[in-house]
Amino acid sequence: MYLNLIQIAESFGVSEAVVEGWIRNEGLPHTPDRGRLLFDRAQVAEWAAKRGLAAQAGFLAPQASALGTSLRLGPLLRAGGIWRDVPAAELPATFERIVTALPGATAPVRQMLGQRLRTPGGVTMAPVGGGLALPHPSTRITLGRDAGTVALLLLRDALTLAEGAPDGVPITRLCFFIAPSPRAHLDLLARLSRGLGRGALRELVLKGAPDGEIFSAVDALDAALASVPKPEVKA
Repeated sequence: MYLNLIQIAESFGVSEAVVEGWIRNEGLPHTPDRGRLLFDRAQVAEWAAKRGLAAQAGFLAPQASALGTSLRLGPLLRAGGIWRDVPAAELPATFERIVTALPGATAPVRQMLGQRLRTPGGVTMAPVGGGLALPHPSTRITLGRDAGTVALLLLRDALTLAEGAPDGVPITRLCFFIAPSPRAHLDLLARLSRGLGRGALRELVLKGAPDGEIFSAVDALDAALASVPKPEVKA
């Protein structure tokens, strides 16, 4: 599995400039590809382990990460909904409609988020592979514990990315999310990347299964992640 620069930075909780510094000074394994940088997940994990670095969340999160929190995908997805047959050209308008219904946020906050999404680079598109991607606002803000949403978008036609999908598979499934806080953003990214990276939920999303089946798979994922033991904190 290949990751891009943004995904590596988010997984370690650092800026993209820090990752670029690791490339120059620490030998972080990477592959130049048509003007962008790609990172093999296994190679990066090995590189990080040798240096005592641990991913905080996201695509490189360890199995024993602190995913057993109160943050659950089921309620967030039910709030954002499953959107079917969405034309790729109408994604900006669809994102704004999702923001308009963002639970737990005031009207001015929704308006601010909508404005940020419309700006160039306002949405970060993080490919998962196999035709899936996780778009989210590029700027993190604190909305409050009861705010946040996840929306699944099944596209009518493939989405064309400026950099292209790392694995070359056209992107037709999006999971757009807005987290209640910067810390929750990392936790939510970890949950989504775990659930959509492999397993039953991924297969159901790819084939466009009925809403009920997808919601059941999300609830099962929440239950499985809630049972993951938290890492022991040494005194």
